[in-house]
Amino acid sequence: MNKTESIPLFTPDNNRIINSNMYDFIKFVNKKYNLEIDTYDSLYQFSINEIEKFWEAIWDYGEFIHSKSYTKILDYDKPLNIVAPGAKWFPGARLNFAENLLRNRSDDTAIISYNENKETGLISFNELYNLTANVKNYLKSINIKPNDRIAALTTNIPEAVIGMLAATSLGAIWSSTSPDFGLQGIVDRFQQIEPKVLIAVDGYKYNGKTISILETINHLAEFLPKDFQLIIINNIHTIEEIQATVKVKFILFEDITHPLIPSQEGNVIEFEQLPFEHPVYIMYSSGTTGKPKCIVHGAGGTLLQHFKELILHTDLKKEDIISFFTTCGWMMWNWLVSSLMTGAKVFLYDGSPAEPKLNVLWEAIEKFQINIFGTSPKFLTTCQQSGLNPWQEHNLDSLKTILSTGSPLSKNNFEWVYNSVKSSVLLSSISGGTDIISCFMLGNPILPVYSEEIQCRGLGMAVEAWDDEGKPIINEQGELVCTKIFPSMPVIFWNDASGEQYRNAYFNHFEGVWRHGDYIRITENGGVVVYGRSDATLNPGGVRIGTAELYRVLEGIPEVSDSLAVGVPFNDDVIIVLFVVLKEGTQLNDELEDRIKMVIRKELTPRHVPKYIKQISEIPITLNGKKVETAVTKILTGQPISNKDALLNPKSLEQFERFTF
Repeated sequence: MNKTESIPLFTPDNNRIINSNMYDFIKFVNKKYNLEIDTYDSLYQFSINEIEKFWEAIWDYGEFIHSKSYTKILDYDKPLNIVAPGAKWFPGARLNFAENLLRNRSDDTAIISYNENKETGLISFNELYNLTANVKNYLKSINIKPNDRIAALTTNIPEAVIGMLAATSLGAIWSSTSPDFGLQGIVDRFQQIEPKVLIAVDGYKYNGKTISILETINHLAEFLPKDFQLIIINNIHTIEEIQATVKVKFILFEDITHPLIPSQEGNVIEFEQLPFEHPVYIMYSSGTTGKPKCIVHGAGGTLLQHFKELILHTDLKKEDIISFFTTCGWMMWNWLVSSLMTGAKVFLYDGSPAEPKLNVLWEAIEKFQINIFGTSPKFLTTCQQSGLNPWQEHNLDSLKTILSTGSPLSKNNFEWVYNSVKSSVLLSSISGGTDIISCFMLGNPILPVYSEEIQCRGLGMAVEAWDDEGKPIINEQGELVCTKIFPSMPVIFWNDASGEQYRNAYFNHFEGVWRHGDYIRITENGGVVVYGRSDATLNPGGVRIGTAELYRVLEGIPEVSDSLAVGVPFNDDVIIVLFVVLKEGTQLNDELEDRIKMVIRKELTPRHVPKYIKQISEIPITLNGKKVETAVTKILTGQPISNKDALLNPKSLEQFERFTF
């Protein structure tokens, strides 16, 4: 097993450490519990060994707004080292999710919106509150109550944030997805939750193109409750065009955010006070192997986890501007919007990261003085392969942290960031999932950065790597498990009254332990290396190989722009089949194939060398940019694919139908 480098690429200086929120929190915990914690490792051990004390400290440090306090930290009928659904955190507490995000009432900027046409919008915290109040008043007027579902089909624009805050201020459950989903993908999600309200853009602009979704809205309406209320965000069409096309009754978002007749209630929001575990979001599994599962997340657990991750692990401060390139169909949108609770400015980008040029986001960092920038390894790889050098081309003095998730960062990604973006930036690879609407592994402002490693396991997350026998291992690849409960576990799965779907998703592999479905290695540095999904793991000769290992190596081959590896059954064994997308003008020949195999053998092991290498035109990916090895494996083994609309590029699967092995 290859080990990551032991020499850090970046080490925070003492000034950055002592001024960090993590350092301040350590002092807070020491004072609260009369401890002498002086390192992150000792804080981490405290957080997983003294679970109730740790989460009590987060509650107190975060000063969350609540109308009633809790009677105890945790109500759980099992030992803390048994992980199962049913834990009640902070019973007795009553709070509201939106109220905590809207705690800052000032004229400071709350949201900066920007798009590929370089149109800029600014909304202050006071304006955000007032706009939310207007939408909330409308929703209340149509009898929206706690637990009602509000679905949103929208791009990453302020209206999405306002709609979410208005819905959750009433205790309604928010569920959003991106308009670039196929119709069936949208139906498979929203039909299950039966929303009372659908908020939808009329269309959007992406990569220089204007795309209408009015017909999608018409078709979607056929699958929703007959009395649902449609609210349209007038984005690209005239009102006359919308009226002529949309077949169901609707109201414009503009008319409820700026009503002609002000509500008698005025702009004071009476936030519905609800239990800690009251549902706030419904998220969806990828749906690449079947109908998406509807994962319900509680308000309190989401608040505490996001606070911990944004304030402590990301070191977000009130004066910062934070951005994450995301759609409203990815949990990183929910995560980003929670930044409002800190008083920081949230930067929303709507459009393609390559329109009009690939430097549009680096240009935005300079223009708006963004401090924390979130993206994906794919974006960083594309920038590198395109020869961009943001360090030379832009003033990035404001940039202190780069976040990355969606897939593992490669060695090349780390090197490019520190050589071509900024040598003093904190490159924080983070990893978790929609399942927990948060992260298991995160960055850390007081720790060094090592190539290919996520800096640390998150506070309060008892993460281990386990072998097949259920034993913890260090510096070896194993299953990512969490051995103790945490507050952002899903409350329920929607339409899963027996809880069977929920239990089968996480608890049917190791009893009493959360098994996440990723392969990881916990390093001697205390960091974590992610090897990809364990259900996509290759097993030639019974040896487990994470696909991410191959992808890291292949990024170093100049001719290869992207790749996908799958395992195919063959003569009572499994062979590795590698598919490659090559640079324009390059064709796969014997010489290149031999060189790819040689590099894999040298950098990894002979077991990693693929039996076959095939050239394809594009890699099938989900809307969040994740490669779908499982779907390709199904095609190659003659199994049906039930939900192609979960992909960004479903037609890309057709190219695999011609291969037989």
